[in-house]
Amino acid sequence: MIKMKVITDEQIRMARYSKAMGHPVRLYVLELLSNQNCCYSGDLNEELNIAKSTLSQHLKELKAAGLIQGEIEAPKIKYCINKRNWGEAQGLFKALLKL
Repeated sequence: MIKMKVITDEQIRMARYSKAMGHPVRLYVLELLSNQNCCYSGDLNEELNIAKSTLSQHLKELKAAGLIQGEIEAPKIKYCINKRNWGEAQGLFKALLKL
């Protein structure tokens, strides 16, 4: 008997993106970064008015999912949208929601 693969690679990637977007702060960061080229972590911290460690954890989650990328420019880190993965996430969600 041949077993069919039920869960697709696209569903796995979409679940990873969904988990990363599962917090309002992360959604805010994604929205902000999608509307501008890049932003420094210190600027994000001032705008959000949350603890640096909390912001760092949110940025870490977004980066681990591949939605953002960071570049060290001592003493700050510059964050930008990962355009390839952001585009993929948009396409996956549009297909799911049939937009």
